[in-house]
Amino acid sequence: MKFRGRKMSNKWLMTAALIGLSACASVNAGPEQAQMMRVQAPGQWQSQNENVGALAADWLAGFADANLTALVNEALTNNHDLLASAGRIDQARALAVSGASARLPSVDFSSSATRNLVQNSPDISSYGASLSVSWEADLWGRIKDGANAGYANARAAEADYAAARLSIAGQTAQAWFDLIEGGQQVALANDDLQSRNRSSRLVQRRYARGVSSSLDLRLARSALAGSEATLALREQQQADATRRLELLLGRYPAKAIKAAQNLPVLGAVSGVGTPVDVLARRPDILAAEARLTSAGLRASEARKALLPRLSFSPSASTGGSDFSDIFDLDTLAGRLLGNLTQPIFRGGALKADIKRTRAAQRIQLETYAALVLTAWREAEDALDGETYLARREASLNVSATEAREAEKLAVREFGRGVGTIFELLDAQRRRINAESQFIAASKERASNRVRLHLAIAGDFNTQAVKTAALVDEDTSL
Repeated sequence: MKFRGRKMSNKWLMTAALIGLSACASVNAGPEQAQMMRVQAPGQWQSQNENVGALAADWLAGFADANLTALVNEALTNNHDLLASAGRIDQARALAVSGASARLPSVDFSSSATRNLVQNSPDISSYGASLSVSWEADLWGRIKDGANAGYANARAAEADYAAARLSIAGQTAQAWFDLIEGGQQVALANDDLQSRNRSSRLVQRRYARGVSSSLDLRLARSALAGSEATLALREQQQADATRRLELLLGRYPAKAIKAAQNLPVLGAVSGVGTPVDVLARRPDILAAEARLTSAGLRASEARKALLPRLSFSPSASTGGSDFSDIFDLDTLAGRLLGNLTQPIFRGGALKADIKRTRAAQRIQLETYAALVLTAWREAEDALDGETYLARREASLNVSATEAREAEKLAVREFGRGVGTIFELLDAQRRRINAESQFIAASKERASNRVRLHLAIAGDFNTQAVKTAALVDEDTSL
């Protein structure tokens, strides 16, 4: 199910206006609805000075990774959390229909048959049938408010599904990048182990000739054992990353997925829209808006429960000693009853319910406002991260390059007897650390790009099959 953003050009957004929408059918609006909370939506992101243009059509395609697209497609089809979220849509729709049925008449039919089987008594049979109808006239719109609140909750469930779908796509992309990083870290650890092996053999030969000391030999062996331990840790981390990805895909965690060799090459950030776009696009915000509407309608419903109710209960019955008497119109008796009721004393229950629903309305308002601010913060953080992580990645690339050259010099000087074992081990350690940090920074930059698209609720395209809960296009709220 796809949610299309509504165009919102107003720079100043009143979150309290949503309460007005939700309570448009209410009577005697509470004082909290008059409180205006002004939230300023700037025309552009504060972390981005240049014009970044309209929202991109497909952020997933920006990574240019066919394997990633296939994995996201698989996750959207088989992820069990997402399927559960889709099931909650059907649940919410059914509850909405159930609540709306109170606006229609309720019709009940019953029939009966009796026979006297006592010995030495006449064999007497009797048959009867009755039809009763009950209906309440929705004089003040109380039942309608309850029904519309149920429909609003169903819309919230749909938005929750859209949010879950976006989240699963983002989690899958980040898990794929984690797996690629894990493979690169394992390869680096293997390279480090080979370097330590060569250094250890070199020290062993020098020790046998009396050139190196016992201290040099033990330090080399210690470094070799440390590299073996690091390799085991990296392999464990890679295995964990593989199983996390398989779980998102709905697969058995068999550690069977093979990682790509390289992380994606990222271009410049573009197509992130504006802060106003986020309010119209993010499904979690749309869900909060729908729940705010529902809370307002529930508050209106509770207030109208104090007003008089008019209900009708017509019924008809017929019967006799023969089965055919059920259908004998001559014996039919009917009546039409109309009841007008006004709540007088309920021990304060109705007024307490009004206070409860108003409190729930205020909670939803504050939840909505907090969610909006959080969404903007997430987008600003990700935009800032693009700048900082690009600088960090570039600096670590230089650091790794220089560390590799320094290690080569240290190996040559130690082999010529000019350098010390301490210089050699330190150069090797610095090179491994620099390359490891560079790999981690590259992965973090790719993950941050995903976080940015999640924060702005960017569009993405897959060939995912619709879930069972969303196949019925004819179901309307």
